[in-house]
Amino acid sequence: MPARTGIGDVTIRELGVGDDLDALLDMGQRAFGPVSRAGREPWQAETLSVIRDHRFLAAFDGSRLVAAAHYHDMVQWWHGRCVPMAGAAGVMVAPEDRGRGVGSALTTALLGLIAAHGYPVSVLYPATMAVYRSLGWEIAGVQDTVAIPARSLRSLVPPDPWLGSPEPAGAGPGGVAADGAAAELRRCGPEDAGQMLAAIGAAHQALRDSGPNTRDEATVRRWLGDESRFAYLAPDGFLAYRWLNGSDEILVERAVAGSAATTRALWAIVASHSSMASTVRGYLGPADPVGWLTREPDVALARRRTWMLRLVDAAGAVAGRGFPPAAEVSAQLRLTDGACPRNEGTWTLEVSGGKGVLAREPRPGLATRAAPLAAGARGFAALFAGTPVATLRRAGLVSGGDPGNDAALDGAFAATAFLLDYF
Repeated sequence: MPARTGIGDVTIRELGVGDDLDALLDMGQRAFGPVSRAGREPWQAETLSVIRDHRFLAAFDGSRLVAAAHYHDMVQWWHGRCVPMAGAAGVMVAPEDRGRGVGSALTTALLGLIAAHGYPVSVLYPATMAVYRSLGWEIAGVQDTVAIPARSLRSLVPPDPWLGSPEPAGAGPGGVAADGAAAELRRCGPEDAGQMLAAIGAAHQALRDSGPNTRDEATVRRWLGDESRFAYLAPDGFLAYRWLNGSDEILVERAVAGSAATTRALWAIVASHSSMASTVRGYLGPADPVGWLTREPDVALARRRTWMLRLVDAAGAVAGRGFPPAAEVSAQLRLTDGACPRNEGTWTLEVSGGKGVLAREPRPGLATRAAPLAAGARGFAALFAGTPVATLRRAGLVSGGDPGNDAALDGAFAATAFLLDYF
Protein backbone atom coordinates (compact mmCIF):
# COMPACT_ATOMS: atom_id res chain seq x y z
CA MET A 1 0.00 0.00 0.00
CA PRO A 2 1.25 3.53 -0.76
CA ALA A 3 2.46 5.42 2.31
CA ARG A 4 1.70 9.10 2.79
CA THR A 5 4.74 11.23 3.55
CA GLY A 6 3.21 14.41 4.93
CA ILE A 7 4.86 16.29 2.05
CA GLY A 8 1.93 17.65 0.06
CA ASP A 9 0.42 14.91 -2.09
CA VAL A 10 3.61 12.82 -2.16
CA THR A 11 3.22 9.08 -1.54
CA ILE A 12 5.84 6.33 -1.50
CA ARG A 13 5.24 2.84 -2.83
CA GLU A 14 6.96 -0.03 -4.58
CA LEU A 15 7.68 0.58 -8.24
CA GLY A 16 5.83 -1.89 -10.45
CA VAL A 17 6.53 -3.39 -13.88
CA GLY A 18 3.60 -1.38 -15.24
CA ASP A 19 5.06 1.97 -14.16
CA ASP A 20 6.64 4.34 -16.66
CA LEU A 21 10.27 3.27 -16.98
CA ASP A 22 10.94 6.10 -19.44
CA ALA A 23 10.17 8.57 -16.65
CA LEU A 24 12.53 6.64 -14.35
CA LEU A 25 15.30 6.67 -17.00
CA ASP A 26 14.80 10.39 -17.57
CA MET A 27 15.08 11.15 -13.85
CA GLY A 28 18.15 8.92 -13.56
CA GLN A 29 19.88 10.78 -16.38
CA ARG A 30 19.06 14.13 -14.81
CA ALA A 31 20.44 12.89 -11.48
CA PHE A 32 23.49 10.83 -12.51
CA GLY A 33 24.23 11.59 -16.16
CA PRO A 34 23.34 10.08 -19.53
CA VAL A 35 22.86 6.40 -20.30
CA SER A 36 24.16 5.46 -23.75
CA ARG A 37 21.90 3.86 -26.35
CA ALA A 38 23.87 0.64 -25.99
CA GLY A 39 23.49 0.76 -22.22
CA ARG A 40 19.72 1.14 -22.15
CA GLU A 41 18.85 -2.50 -22.73
CA PRO A 42 21.09 -3.74 -19.85
CA TRP A 43 19.72 -0.92 -17.67
CA GLN A 44 16.14 -2.01 -18.39
CA ALA A 45 16.93 -5.68 -17.69
CA GLU A 46 18.58 -4.83 -14.36
CA THR A 47 15.77 -2.43 -13.41
CA LEU A 48 13.03 -4.95 -14.15
CA SER A 49 14.88 -7.60 -12.14
CA VAL A 50 15.01 -5.29 -9.10
CA ILE A 51 11.34 -4.33 -9.51
CA ARG A 52 10.19 -7.95 -9.74
CA ASP A 53 12.21 -8.73 -6.61
CA HIS A 54 10.37 -5.96 -4.71
CA ARG A 55 13.54 -3.95 -4.09
CA PHE A 56 12.56 -0.67 -5.80
CA LEU A 57 10.70 2.22 -4.15
CA ALA A 58 9.40 5.38 -5.77
CA ALA A 59 7.80 8.62 -4.60
CA PHE A 60 4.94 10.13 -6.57
CA ASP A 61 3.35 13.56 -6.36
CA GLY A 62 -0.05 12.57 -7.61
CA SER A 63 0.84 10.54 -10.70
CA ARG A 64 4.17 12.27 -11.30
CA LEU A 65 7.38 10.39 -10.42
CA VAL A 66 9.51 12.64 -8.19
CA ALA A 67 12.04 10.29 -6.56
CA ALA A 68 13.22 6.69 -6.57
CA ALA A 69 15.65 4.37 -4.78
CA HIS A 70 16.44 0.66 -4.66
CA TYR A 71 18.85 -1.81 -3.16
CA HIS A 72 20.97 -4.67 -4.50
CA ASP A 73 20.78 -8.16 -3.03
CA MET A 74 24.34 -8.92 -1.90
CA VAL A 75 26.51 -10.70 0.62
CA GLN A 76 29.48 -9.02 2.28
CA TRP A 77 32.52 -10.63 3.90
CA TRP A 78 33.55 -9.65 7.42
CA HIS A 79 36.75 -11.31 8.61
CA GLY A 80 36.16 -14.14 6.14
CA ARG A 81 32.49 -14.82 6.91
CA CYS A 82 29.69 -13.68 4.62
CA VAL A 83 26.72 -11.67 5.88
CA PRO A 84 23.61 -10.85 3.79
CA MET A 85 23.90 -7.20 2.74
CA ALA A 86 21.57 -4.71 1.06
CA GLY A 87 23.46 -2.30 -1.17
CA ALA A 88 21.36 0.88 -1.22
CA ALA A 89 21.72 2.64 -4.56
CA GLY A 90 20.16 4.96 -7.07
CA VAL A 91 18.66 7.35 -4.51
CA MET A 92 17.53 10.19 -6.73
CA VAL A 93 15.12 13.12 -6.63
CA ALA A 94 13.94 15.12 -9.61
CA PRO A 95 15.85 18.44 -9.69
CA GLU A 96 12.68 20.51 -9.40
CA ASP A 97 11.58 18.56 -6.30
CA ARG A 98 14.78 18.76 -4.26
CA GLY A 99 14.70 20.51 -0.91
CA ARG A 100 11.20 19.29 -0.02
CA GLY A 101 12.31 16.41 2.22
CA VAL A 102 11.33 13.77 -0.34
CA GLY A 103 14.80 12.20 -0.43
CA SER A 104 14.91 11.80 3.34
CA ALA A 105 11.42 10.28 3.44
CA LEU A 106 12.28 7.90 0.61
CA THR A 107 15.56 6.78 2.23
CA THR A 108 13.72 6.17 5.51
CA ALA A 109 11.22 4.00 3.64
CA LEU A 110 14.06 2.14 1.88
CA LEU A 111 15.69 1.38 5.25
CA GLY A 112 12.35 0.02 6.44
CA LEU A 113 12.09 -2.20 3.36
CA ILE A 114 15.63 -3.50 3.90
CA ALA A 115 14.81 -4.29 7.53
CA ALA A 116 11.55 -6.00 6.56
CA HIS A 117 13.45 -8.25 4.15
CA GLY A 118 15.77 -9.38 6.95
CA TYR A 119 19.18 -7.94 5.99
CA PRO A 120 21.57 -7.56 8.96
CA VAL A 121 23.69 -4.87 7.23
CA SER A 122 23.40 -2.26 4.52
CA VAL A 123 26.07 -0.37 2.56
CA LEU A 124 25.90 2.68 0.32
CA TYR A 125 28.14 5.15 -1.48
CA PRO A 126 27.09 8.64 -0.36
CA ALA A 127 26.70 11.57 -2.73
CA THR A 128 26.01 13.55 0.44
CA MET A 129 26.31 12.28 4.01
CA ALA A 130 23.83 14.31 6.05
CA VAL A 131 20.70 12.29 5.27
CA TYR A 132 22.45 8.93 5.57
CA ARG A 133 24.10 9.81 8.86
CA SER A 134 20.75 10.95 10.25
CA LEU A 135 19.48 7.42 9.55
CA GLY A 136 22.46 5.56 11.05
CA TRP A 137 24.91 4.95 8.19
CA GLU A 138 28.53 5.86 8.90
CA ILE A 139 31.88 5.80 7.06
CA ALA A 140 33.25 2.27 7.17
CA GLY A 141 35.77 1.68 4.39
CA VAL A 142 37.16 2.55 0.98
CA GLN A 143 36.93 1.55 -2.64
CA ASP A 144 40.28 2.24 -4.28
CA THR A 145 41.24 2.59 -7.91
CA VAL A 146 44.98 2.22 -8.53
CA ALA A 147 47.00 3.09 -11.63
CA ILE A 148 50.02 1.04 -12.75
CA PRO A 149 52.22 1.67 -15.80
CA ALA A 150 51.64 -1.43 -17.91
CA ARG A 151 55.39 -1.84 -18.44
CA SER A 152 55.77 -2.47 -14.68
CA LEU A 153 53.83 -5.72 -15.01
CA ARG A 154 56.00 -7.21 -17.76
CA SER A 155 58.48 -8.68 -15.29
CA LEU A 156 57.25 -9.27 -11.76
CA VAL A 157 59.54 -9.74 -8.78
CA PRO A 158 60.07 -13.50 -8.39
CA PRO A 159 59.20 -15.30 -5.16
CA ASP A 160 61.78 -15.27 -2.43
CA PRO A 161 64.19 -18.07 -3.51
CA TRP A 162 64.47 -19.32 0.06
CA LEU A 163 60.77 -20.26 -0.01
CA GLY A 164 60.73 -22.43 -3.14
CA SER A 165 58.06 -22.22 -5.84
CA PRO A 166 54.70 -20.43 -5.39
CA GLU A 167 51.78 -22.41 -4.06
CA PRO A 168 49.74 -24.02 -6.84
CA ALA A 169 46.09 -23.16 -7.34
CA GLY A 170 43.79 -25.23 -5.20
CA ALA A 171 46.55 -25.76 -2.67
CA GLY A 172 45.65 -27.22 0.67
CA PRO A 173 47.62 -27.16 3.92
CA GLY A 174 51.30 -26.90 3.13
CA GLY A 175 50.59 -25.44 -0.32
CA VAL A 176 50.31 -28.75 -2.16
CA ALA A 177 47.41 -29.36 -4.52
CA ALA A 178 45.89 -32.81 -4.74
CA ASP A 179 46.99 -33.19 -8.37
CA GLY A 180 50.20 -31.15 -8.04
CA ALA A 181 49.02 -28.79 -10.80
CA ALA A 182 50.10 -25.19 -11.13
CA ALA A 183 47.56 -22.40 -11.44
CA GLU A 184 44.94 -23.28 -14.04
CA LEU A 185 43.10 -20.44 -15.78
CA ARG A 186 40.34 -20.67 -18.32
CA ARG A 187 38.04 -18.22 -19.99
CA CYS A 188 34.63 -17.95 -18.37
CA GLY A 189 31.21 -16.62 -19.30
CA PRO A 190 27.64 -16.34 -18.01
CA GLU A 191 27.29 -20.10 -17.54
CA ASP A 192 30.15 -19.97 -15.00
CA ALA A 193 28.48 -17.46 -12.66
CA GLY A 194 28.00 -19.99 -9.88
CA GLN A 195 31.58 -21.25 -10.05
CA MET A 196 32.90 -17.70 -10.17
CA LEU A 197 30.97 -16.75 -7.03
CA ALA A 198 32.20 -19.89 -5.27
CA ALA A 199 35.84 -19.18 -6.18
CA ILE A 200 35.68 -15.55 -5.06
CA GLY A 201 33.85 -16.46 -1.87
CA ALA A 202 36.40 -19.13 -0.98
CA ALA A 203 39.23 -16.65 -1.56
CA HIS A 204 37.63 -13.95 0.62
CA GLN A 205 37.07 -16.54 3.33
CA ALA A 206 40.65 -17.83 3.20
CA LEU A 207 42.08 -14.29 3.17
CA ARG A 208 39.83 -13.23 6.09
CA ASP A 209 38.76 -10.18 4.08
CA SER A 210 36.49 -7.51 5.50
CA GLY A 211 34.19 -5.51 3.24
CA PRO A 212 34.19 -7.12 -0.23
CA ASN A 213 30.82 -8.16 -1.57
CA THR A 214 29.36 -10.36 -4.27
CA ARG A 215 25.98 -10.11 -5.94
CA ASP A 216 23.26 -12.62 -6.70
CA GLU A 217 23.92 -15.20 -9.42
CA ALA A 218 21.42 -13.77 -11.94
CA THR A 219 23.09 -10.34 -11.78
CA VAL A 220 26.55 -11.90 -12.12
CA ARG A 221 25.35 -13.88 -15.13
CA ARG A 222 24.27 -10.67 -16.87
CA TRP A 223 27.55 -8.99 -15.88
CA LEU A 224 29.62 -11.81 -17.38
CA GLY A 225 27.52 -11.63 -20.54
CA ASP A 226 28.77 -8.14 -21.39
CA GLU A 227 30.86 -8.57 -24.55
CA SER A 228 33.19 -5.72 -23.54
CA ARG A 229 34.28 -7.64 -20.43
CA PHE A 230 36.92 -10.41 -20.51
CA ALA A 231 36.98 -12.91 -17.66
CA TYR A 232 39.16 -15.80 -16.51
CA LEU A 233 38.47 -18.34 -13.79
CA ALA A 234 40.83 -20.41 -11.64
CA PRO A 235 39.96 -22.91 -8.89
CA ASP A 236 40.85 -20.26 -6.32
CA GLY A 237 40.58 -16.99 -8.19
CA PHE A 238 38.95 -14.81 -10.81
CA LEU A 239 39.97 -12.01 -13.18
CA ALA A 240 37.73 -9.59 -15.10
CA TYR A 241 38.90 -6.61 -17.13
CA ARG A 242 37.92 -4.37 -20.04
CA TRP A 243 39.52 -1.78 -22.26
CA LEU A 244 39.33 1.96 -21.56
CA ASN A 245 39.97 4.88 -23.90
CA GLY A 246 40.11 2.67 -26.96
CA SER A 247 43.13 0.46 -26.38
CA ASP A 248 45.22 2.88 -24.31
CA GLU A 249 44.19 1.58 -20.87
CA ILE A 250 42.88 -1.57 -19.22
CA LEU A 251 40.54 -1.53 -16.22
CA VAL A 252 40.88 -4.55 -13.93
CA GLU A 253 37.46 -4.86 -12.32
CA ARG A 254 38.33 -7.98 -10.29
CA ALA A 255 41.61 -9.74 -9.54
CA VAL A 256 40.94 -12.02 -6.58
CA ALA A 257 43.22 -14.96 -5.81
CA GLY A 258 43.74 -17.26 -2.87
CA SER A 259 47.29 -18.42 -3.69
CA ALA A 260 50.61 -17.07 -4.93
CA ALA A 261 50.47 -19.08 -8.16
CA THR A 262 47.01 -17.83 -9.08
CA THR A 263 47.93 -14.24 -8.19
CA ARG A 264 50.82 -14.35 -10.65
CA ALA A 265 48.75 -16.10 -13.30
CA LEU A 266 46.03 -13.45 -13.18
CA TRP A 267 48.49 -10.58 -13.43
CA ALA A 268 50.34 -12.36 -16.25
CA ILE A 269 47.11 -12.19 -18.29
CA VAL A 270 46.90 -8.45 -17.61
CA ALA A 271 50.62 -7.96 -18.35
CA SER A 272 50.26 -9.64 -21.74
CA HIS A 273 48.55 -6.45 -22.95
CA SER A 274 51.47 -4.19 -22.04
CA SER A 275 52.59 -3.86 -25.64
CA MET A 276 49.26 -2.13 -26.40
CA ALA A 277 48.01 -0.52 -23.18
CA SER A 278 50.08 2.17 -21.48
CA THR A 279 48.24 2.10 -18.13
CA VAL A 280 46.46 -0.53 -16.08
CA ARG A 281 43.81 0.72 -13.68
CA GLY A 282 42.30 -1.59 -11.12
CA TYR A 283 39.80 -1.86 -8.28
CA LEU A 284 42.07 -3.35 -5.62
CA GLY A 285 42.11 -3.68 -1.86
CA PRO A 286 44.64 -1.63 0.16
CA ALA A 287 46.75 -4.74 0.81
CA ASP A 288 46.51 -6.29 -2.65
CA PRO A 289 49.81 -8.14 -3.33
CA VAL A 290 50.42 -6.51 -6.72
CA GLY A 291 52.24 -3.72 -4.86
CA TRP A 292 54.73 -6.31 -3.66
CA LEU A 293 55.21 -7.78 -7.16
CA THR A 294 56.32 -4.73 -9.16
CA ARG A 295 60.05 -3.98 -9.24
CA GLU A 296 59.54 -0.27 -8.57
CA PRO A 297 56.97 1.64 -6.44
CA ASP A 298 54.70 2.09 -9.45
CA VAL A 299 51.30 1.19 -7.93
CA ALA A 300 49.69 4.59 -7.30
CA LEU A 301 46.34 5.43 -5.76
CA ALA A 302 44.33 7.14 -8.51
CA ARG A 303 40.98 7.49 -6.75
CA ARG A 304 39.52 6.67 -3.36
CA ARG A 305 35.79 6.49 -2.65
CA THR A 306 34.43 6.08 0.86
CA TRP A 307 31.39 3.99 1.63
CA MET A 308 29.03 3.88 4.60
CA LEU A 309 27.76 0.95 6.67
CA ARG A 310 24.51 0.55 8.58
CA LEU A 311 23.74 -2.29 11.02
CA VAL A 312 20.06 -3.01 10.40
CA ASP A 313 20.00 -5.97 12.79
CA ALA A 314 22.89 -5.48 15.21
CA ALA A 315 22.60 -8.93 16.85
CA GLY A 316 22.36 -10.66 13.46
CA ALA A 317 25.34 -8.73 12.12
CA VAL A 318 27.53 -9.68 15.09
CA ALA A 319 26.45 -13.32 14.90
CA GLY A 320 27.21 -13.48 11.17
CA ARG A 321 30.55 -11.69 11.28
CA GLY A 322 33.87 -13.46 11.69
CA PHE A 323 36.33 -12.48 14.43
CA PRO A 324 40.02 -13.27 15.01
CA PRO A 325 40.21 -16.70 16.70
CA ALA A 326 42.38 -15.34 19.52
CA ALA A 327 40.07 -12.38 20.31
CA GLU A 328 38.37 -12.51 23.71
CA VAL A 329 35.94 -9.74 24.67
CA SER A 330 33.16 -9.29 27.20
CA ALA A 331 31.52 -5.86 27.21
CA GLN A 332 28.21 -4.27 27.98
CA LEU A 333 26.82 -1.91 25.33
CA ARG A 334 23.96 0.56 25.39
CA LEU A 335 22.73 1.16 21.84
CA THR A 336 20.44 3.96 20.74
CA ASP A 337 18.83 3.56 17.34
CA GLY A 338 15.63 5.45 16.59
CA ALA A 339 15.43 4.29 12.96
CA CYS A 340 15.80 0.56 13.80
CA PRO A 341 14.15 0.06 17.21
CA ARG A 342 15.15 -3.61 17.35
CA ASN A 343 18.73 -2.43 18.04
CA GLU A 344 17.74 -0.27 21.03
CA GLY A 345 18.68 -1.25 24.54
CA THR A 346 21.43 -2.67 26.73
CA TRP A 347 23.34 -5.61 25.34
CA THR A 348 26.11 -7.97 26.35
CA LEU A 349 28.77 -8.50 23.68
CA GLU A 350 30.74 -11.74 23.91
CA VAL A 351 33.51 -12.58 21.43
CA SER A 352 35.41 -15.86 21.70
CA GLY A 353 36.72 -18.58 19.40
CA GLY A 354 36.20 -16.54 16.23
CA LYS A 355 32.50 -15.91 16.88
CA GLY A 356 30.48 -13.14 18.45
CA VAL A 357 27.16 -12.91 20.28
CA LEU A 358 25.16 -9.79 21.11
CA ALA A 359 22.57 -10.75 23.71
CA ARG A 360 20.05 -8.72 25.65
CA GLU A 361 20.54 -10.73 28.84
CA PRO A 362 23.40 -9.10 30.82
CA ARG A 363 26.08 -11.53 31.93
CA PRO A 364 26.11 -11.72 35.75
CA GLY A 365 28.70 -9.40 37.28
CA LEU A 366 29.56 -7.63 34.01
CA ALA A 367 27.56 -4.48 34.72
CA THR A 368 29.28 -3.89 38.05
CA ARG A 369 32.71 -3.26 36.52
CA ALA A 370 31.83 -0.19 34.46
CA ALA A 371 28.95 1.64 32.86
CA PRO A 372 27.97 0.31 29.42
CA LEU A 373 29.79 1.60 26.36
CA ALA A 374 27.18 3.92 24.83
CA ALA A 375 26.87 4.18 21.04
CA GLY A 376 24.33 5.21 18.48
CA ALA A 377 23.77 3.44 15.17
CA ARG A 378 26.66 5.34 13.56
CA GLY A 379 29.13 4.59 16.31
CA PHE A 380 28.40 0.88 16.42
CA ALA A 381 28.56 0.61 12.62
CA ALA A 382 31.99 2.27 12.63
CA LEU A 383 33.21 -0.01 15.44
CA PHE A 384 31.92 -3.06 13.56
CA ALA A 385 33.98 -1.95 10.53
CA GLY A 386 37.20 -1.71 12.51
CA THR A 387 37.37 1.94 13.58
CA PRO A 388 39.42 2.14 16.82
CA VAL A 389 37.41 2.95 19.94
CA ALA A 390 39.76 5.87 20.70
CA THR A 391 38.86 7.41 17.34
CA LEU A 392 35.17 6.95 18.04
CA ARG A 393 35.53 8.55 21.47
CA ARG A 394 37.27 11.60 19.97
CA ALA A 395 34.62 11.83 17.23
CA GLY A 396 31.86 11.83 19.84
CA LEU A 397 30.41 8.55 18.54
CA VAL A 398 30.88 6.46 21.71
CA SER A 399 31.21 7.24 25.41
CA GLY A 400 31.43 5.49 28.75
CA GLY A 401 32.40 1.88 29.08
CA ASP A 402 35.66 0.62 30.48
CA PRO A 403 38.61 2.31 28.70
CA GLY A 404 40.71 -0.66 29.75
CA ASN A 405 38.55 -2.79 27.46
CA ASP A 406 39.07 -0.57 24.40
CA ALA A 407 42.11 -2.50 23.17
CA ALA A 408 40.21 -5.79 23.39
CA LEU A 409 37.33 -4.32 21.36
CA ASP A 410 39.83 -2.97 18.81
CA GLY A 411 41.40 -6.40 18.47
CA ALA A 412 38.06 -8.15 18.06
CA PHE A 413 36.70 -5.81 15.38
CA ALA A 414 40.08 -5.13 13.71
CA ALA A 415 39.58 -4.68 9.96
CA THR A 416 40.79 -2.73 6.97
CA ALA A 417 37.41 -2.62 5.29
CA PHE A 418 37.33 -2.28 1.51
CA LEU A 419 34.98 -2.86 -1.42
CA LEU A 420 35.89 -3.85 -4.97
CA ASP A 421 32.42 -3.13 -6.35
CA TYR A 422 31.01 0.34 -7.03
CA PHE A 423 27.22 0.48 -7.14
